[in-house]
Order: sequence, then C-alpha cells, then structure tokens
Amino acid sequence: MDLCEPASVLLASRYLLPGETPEGMFKRVACAVGTRKTSLFSKIMGELRFLPNSPTLMNAGTCSGQLSACFVLPVEDSIKQIFSVLGRMALLHKSGGGTGFSFSHIRPRGDVVHGAAGVASGPLSFIRVFDEATNALIQGGKRRGANMGVLASSHPDIIGFIRAKETGGLQNFNLSVGFDRAFFSSLEKGHRYDLVNPRDGSVSCDIDPRDLWNSLSLSAWKCGDPGALFLDRINENNTVPGLGEMEATNPCGEQPLLPWESCNLGSINLSRFIHAQEIDWESLSETVHLAVEFLDAVIDVNTFPIRRIKTQTLQTRKVGLGVMGFADALIQMGVPYQSGEALRYGERIMRFIQEESHDASRTLGEEKGSFQAIDQSVYSGPMRNATVTTIAPTGSLHLIACTSSGIEPIFSCAGERRIDDRVFRFIHPGLKRLLKDLPDGRDVMREIMKSGSVQHLDLPDDVRELYRNAGEIDPTHHVHMQATFQKYVDNAVSKTVNLPEDATPEDISRIFSLARERGCKGITVYRYHSRSDQVLSRGCDTCRVDMVNA
Repeated sequence: MDLCEPASVLLASRYLLPGETPEGMFKRVACAVGTRKTSLFSKIMGELRFLPNSPTLMNAGTCSGQLSACFVLPVEDSIKQIFSVLGRMALLHKSGGGTGFSFSHIRPRGDVVHGAAGVASGPLSFIRVFDEATNALIQGGKRRGANMGVLASSHPDIIGFIRAKETGGLQNFNLSVGFDRAFFSSLEKGHRYDLVNPRDGSVSCDIDPRDLWNSLSLSAWKCGDPGALFLDRINENNTVPGLGEMEATNPCGEQPLLPWESCNLGSINLSRFIHAQEIDWESLSETVHLAVEFLDAVIDVNTFPIRRIKTQTLQTRKVGLGVMGFADALIQMGVPYQSGEALRYGERIMRFIQEESHDASRTLGEEKGSFQAIDQSVYSGPMRNATVTTIAPTGSLHLIACTSSGIEPIFSCAGERRIDDRVFRFIHPGLKRLLKDLPDGRDVMREIMKSGSVQHLDLPDDVRELYRNAGEIDPTHHVHMQATFQKYVDNAVSKTVNLPEDATPEDISRIFSLARERGCKGITVYRYHSRSDQVLSRGCDTCRVDMVNA
C-alpha cells in the first residue's frame, strides 16, 4: 500500500487497533460492513479510491460499532430537555460522531421565566455550556468532539450570537446564522426585519437587515465565524418534506439533517482516477456503485447509541458520497483550478457521480426496498436512500489518502503540518517532480518552502497558474466552484472561501451575497491569520534546505 509518512503516522495514532496494519484495518472494516462484496470493499479502500468517514474506519468491527459521523439533535426551550440533549451529545462524541444543534427555540436573554423569580439567560449561555462539556470529552479516546451551533436570523439574540467568537472561546463550535426567506426579502426591498421571540411568536423588535448582514461580515472578517446557512434553500431541496423542516447541519455544514437523524459519509479520491491526463470514467462508475452500497450497508450494521436516532435514520437512510483530491486531479490533467475549464470539469465529474450514485441507490431500492418514509418524499419510484451525495471537507481522510482535501484548491505549495507531537514539512509532490532535475531546482524549492507559493518565482506562466494556492485563488472563483458542485449534490457542500490577510469586511459581504445568488446552501469564509489558533500555515521560514530534497 502506497502511504505517505503523515498518513502512516495519523493511522497509527488514531485509527489502527493494537498490532493492526493499514491493510488489516481496511479488511476489518470491509468484513464488518460487507457480505458478498467484502473483498471489493476492501479493494477500493486499500487502493485509496474510496474512504468512509473516520468513525467507520475507527469503530467497524470493534465493541463500539458506532459508524456514523453526523448527527443533529433538537434543542427545546426547556432546562430538562436541554440537559438531556447535553447527555446525548456526550454519548455521540464519545463514539466519534459530530453534532449539530439549532438553538433557535430557546427564549432570548432577559425574557420571562414562568414559575421562577428570574429571567432567561438566552441561547448563547447554553451554547457555552455545551462547549465546556465538549472540552471534557475526547471522542473514543482519540479526538475532541466538534459541534455546529445554528441560530435563526430572526432570533432576538442574533447580534450577540454573531459576535460570540470575536474575542475567543467556543473553540469546539462552528457557528452559522440560519437565514430565512423573509430576511432576504427585507434586505432586497429595504424593509425592516422582525426579530421574533420563539417563546410566543411575538415581535421583540425590528432592525435594518443591513445592520445584521454587516455585523455578520465584520465578525467573519475578524475570526471566520459565523458562516451563513440558507435554511430556506435547504428546505426547498428537502427530499423528505413530509417529515418536517431541517434547522441545523453537522459541524462542517455539508449535511443538513432533521432532528435525531444521522448520516454516514464517504469520499472518492478523484486523483486515483486520472490516467494519461484523462479521467477513467469506467473505474469511477464502478467505485461509485460500490461506495453507495457500502455506505448503505453501514446503516444496517451500525450500533446507534440512542434508539431514537436509529428509528429516525431508518426512516430516511441518508448517506453522503462525496469527493476529495479534486485539486490534485486537476493538476494531473494540467488544468488550473482558477479556470473555466476547471469549473467545467467539476460540473462534469459531479453530475456523473450524482447520476451514477442515484442509479446505485435505485438498484438497491429495487433489491432491498426503499427507505421507510419514501411515501413522504419527492421520489416516485424505488430509492434506497433519501439523499446520496454530499461534499465533505475530508479533514483526516485526505491525509490518509495523501491527496488534496474535498473540492478545495491546494492550501499551500509547501509548509508544515502537525500531527500529534510530530511536525511534517512538505512540498507538493508535483512540484518536486517538476523541479528536481532543474539546475537551480534546489534554490527554487527553498524559496517555495519559505513562502508556500510559486507566484513570485521565475517559472513558466502555466506552472504558476497550475500551482496557485487557496489564498491566491480569486474569492469569487471559490464561490463559483462551490455553486458548480452544489448543482449536483443532494445535501450540501463544505467549502471554505480563503481570503488574503488584507481582505476587508466588504469583501466578505460580497462573497456572502454571491453565494446566495449562485444557489449555494451555505457559505464559510476564512481570512488568513484572522485567528491565533490557525492550524495550517503557508511556507516555513525555518525549514532547512535538506528538507526540500527529502
């Protein structure tokens, strides 16, 4: 098995059982999930063509047996229910899952509390309680839990929510404002926008929607949070409208779910399907069909920590097949990420995967039966899964697969990455191959290691275009790429619009607006160095020369 060193270290640290090899892990997972397709499941994982989400790799075939990554739990306006959900969150985090919550039903800060001589503390206080509880938990003894907190744009506490992370804290939460159609109508027409008390539906006050929008843009400029979640658009595309509306997503925003639903995700490594600068469509089709069958089978062997989650999950049998390695696949084909050709490839690839994955789900529906709530869905024929496709960020998976993450451009041409206590210095393998035989290749690689960029170097224009890093891509192109994939994705797309350090709040406002115009279901931005705890950096000023030739 062709694994890079960071992948081997990551697997040994968090995924492999005592004495287990990577090959053994894939066989364990395939045996736990598969039946007659066990060898084929093991093959597509072992060849790094497809990988399921981390809980499946970690827990399949173990006493835990909890294999899903994404959960949404409802939060009601009740102390008893809130702390009951807090306990359930702990169980899910312990099993390796991430959780999403809408706090929109909690009465606002300062509101009356019946039966008590006091006032309500508001949703933000409970988000902090959930965050502190997460601090005390390590997922399966291996990683800290992750959460998404959503608050409706119409909630009276929305401005405080927007500003909650500006001064630090809430490190275990991503935050998103859940926008409704009325907000954008008010914004477009210049009307005042009502903030509504969820306790009784009364109007608390009205505001200029531009003030809310500008506050959001400023906060995202300062710290990357909150993102924008277009709940009206998410529910317009709800495949099971008869079961209610979705109010929250998983921690990275790509998986909107109904209360108590779960979803297991997996990603196809596109960089493994490029041969002689062409896409191997036949092999991709085969892998898509196997991956859908694998993800569906996970539902039936999964050990759900909470009975109600199992019941709700079987109603819809949602799965989320996505991709990783898109940027590396483009590089292998000689296509710059920031180009119309890259957008056309993205559309062609995702449309193909969408069509093939739906064909696979229909076939499974004919063979095994449709999901239970199909009569309350948009489907008229057999369908095994209410949703089939999702674009996840593939945070750890892309490291295991030694490829670029999700549909993102390469973050940096060179730099450092920390895995536990080890620091790995890297330069993009394509660049290393390109430069190693040049007379001045050593000096060029030293410069790339310092900055993480090739844009300032005396290299051919086509090389500099091919190796633009995420911060060198026009922000509007980031949005166009996300929107291109979203057209052929059942759920949502996790993507970050990377912005340079000198970007302005007005730039971010325009990005949010463009995402809305282009049909995205949500949007997240990150301005370089806007947070002190930034995980990845571009370049490495202290890297030794011998590191670039390793």
